[in-house]
Amino acid sequence: MLNTKRLFASTQLPTLPSVAVKLLELAKNPETEIRQVIDAIKADPAISAKILKSANSTYFGFKSEIRAIERAVPLLGTTVSTTLALSFSLNDDTMSNGPLADHYRAYWMQSVVQASAAERLGQRLNPAAAPEFFLAGLLMDIGRLALLKAASREYVPVLESCQTDSLPLPETEDARLGVNHAAVGAQLMENWKLPDAIVQSVRCHHSTPAEMTALNNDNDYKLYAAIAAASAVGDYFCTDHKGRALERIRTFYTDHLGFPADTLEQYLQDCALRIEQAAGLFSVDMSDLGDPAELMVQANEQLVQLTLREHVASTQATYRHQEAEREKTALETQNRELQKQALYDPLTGMFNRNFFDESLDREIGRGQRLAAPVAVIYADIDNFKKINDTYGHQFGDHVLQRVAKVLQSASRNSDVLARYGGEEFVVLVSQPTEKGIERLAERIREKIAAESLEFEGTKVQVTCSLGTAIIIPGRKEQGIAKRLLAAADECLYDAKRGGRNQVRSQSLISELDRQVLHMVTNQRFSRWLVSQGLLDVPSVSRALLETPVQPARIGELAEMYGYLTTAQIAKIEDEQQTCGERFGAIAVRLGYLTLVQLVHLLTLQQENPRHLAARVMRMGLLAPDQAAQALEQYIATQVPEVRHVPSLRADSKALAFV
Repeated sequence: MLNTKRLFASTQLPTLPSVAVKLLELAKNPETEIRQVIDAIKADPAISAKILKSANSTYFGFKSEIRAIERAVPLLGTTVSTTLALSFSLNDDTMSNGPLADHYRAYWMQSVVQASAAERLGQRLNPAAAPEFFLAGLLMDIGRLALLKAASREYVPVLESCQTDSLPLPETEDARLGVNHAAVGAQLMENWKLPDAIVQSVRCHHSTPAEMTALNNDNDYKLYAAIAAASAVGDYFCTDHKGRALERIRTFYTDHLGFPADTLEQYLQDCALRIEQAAGLFSVDMSDLGDPAELMVQANEQLVQLTLREHVASTQATYRHQEAEREKTALETQNRELQKQALYDPLTGMFNRNFFDESLDREIGRGQRLAAPVAVIYADIDNFKKINDTYGHQFGDHVLQRVAKVLQSASRNSDVLARYGGEEFVVLVSQPTEKGIERLAERIREKIAAESLEFEGTKVQVTCSLGTAIIIPGRKEQGIAKRLLAAADECLYDAKRGGRNQVRSQSLISELDRQVLHMVTNQRFSRWLVSQGLLDVPSVSRALLETPVQPARIGELAEMYGYLTTAQIAKIEDEQQTCGERFGAIAVRLGYLTLVQLVHLLTLQQENPRHLAARVMRMGLLAPDQAAQALEQYIATQVPEVRHVPSLRADSKALAFV
């Protein structure tokens, strides 16, 4: 990559002689008199001679010979005179010889073409400003000259590669140098303090049509678009990329400058004539330029070839895209199959043992954090081996599928059901209670026993034995999953030994935990709403599912509600590090919390009554005033007195924002 700081510090960069600097300063002052411009030009005899010679050339076409610079400058105008002085200053004779002569010649040849093309557009858009268009066109590639003079070792390979590659010059420059000649030229012209409009036109002369459209609110937009079009004319006449250049000319000429498309060919012929006249001003050999008609034929042939190549490339890209989409679809299908195999039992469509074990571990972790119960149900088809031996394995598979459907219909969506192996199924019960899990197991047993299955016209009775177990995991207790499953399994086989088609249950919850759990369940706002006849169980269940739970730690809630001080919380946490007990149990043991207060905090952990009231109101289950009144009544009768109760009581308007 090119070091641009070093580039602009180089002593080889194009520089302006004192006469050019003086003329630029005079051009900025609207009160400058023409006499001052004449005196500045006369200070450089060489520049004076070239300007006088230019005034007598066919380019300007004055009828009588002009013999003095004092007459030439008023006839040419200060802008044209300044432009010529700048141009002659940069057209160094030493560049016509040496190893880089061909590159310098190519630069000046294209610069003259671009200046002529820009001037022709300026004469159509704003005749008084045509000299400015000419100057911008002449200087638009000054960055190429700067790179040739100050960084030829890095830049020449870029120019040479552009002669064989199909990429435009700015793209190749950016890729290999990290900067392009438009940016270099604009910076150089800024350093020379040229007018901002000309600098900006040089900076964006290789912009795409879309990028140029973004500038259409700028006062000098027509200048920018004209210089971009003139740049494309330079590529059209001087490079091998005539097809793309012609397409770019058409876009800027018609869409951005608003000229009729049928006048484009005449415009290019006018440019060719003007180029021939301008070449004499700068002693640039234009003999290599082709005839405009022949150039148009070449450009159109290239456009046809480009269109064909782009069509082929587009077709290939479409084919590759379709192939990629097919491969993607195949991979997605394969991934779904693999995921299904990893998570589901292929026969019943239920979750498999691996997924159940992972779910149980997650639920135990949640139970340890929140002191919440975890429960499982084991279900085993009675005499399944006899069914297989009597009716065949195909019928046995049918029995497994029917039992799986019964389990799914009897359970809730939040429960996790899995085929644990063979004829054994297991249910991880969501938010269980001791009585609730027994009722669920009994409902499953009854539904399976009520199933009507037949084999070749013979009714086949199918029953299940079930075992349940429930536990509140200790905070640091290990092996909980194994202990819970072993308890459920023991109950299952106890049901088998007791005659099958039965439910046996075991609770691993301590008496104190059972008491607390019972109190928490009874104090929940959802339970209170049902007990008061305000809502039924299905409605409350739907509202609970749609009410987000963001459980806070007991210590945070206790401090929020004024039960504990910061010092007491720190004491409890220190004790917890030593004994491993739960926060609430330690707080009760130390006398910091009463059992009633702990129950209140545990209830809030599971269910925020204010959030539930807001959800019930939004779902239309209770009117706003009715929901607010129910919440107030619940607090008054069920919540113990606290020193500070933030964000609990609320009217119907406040509930709408919860």
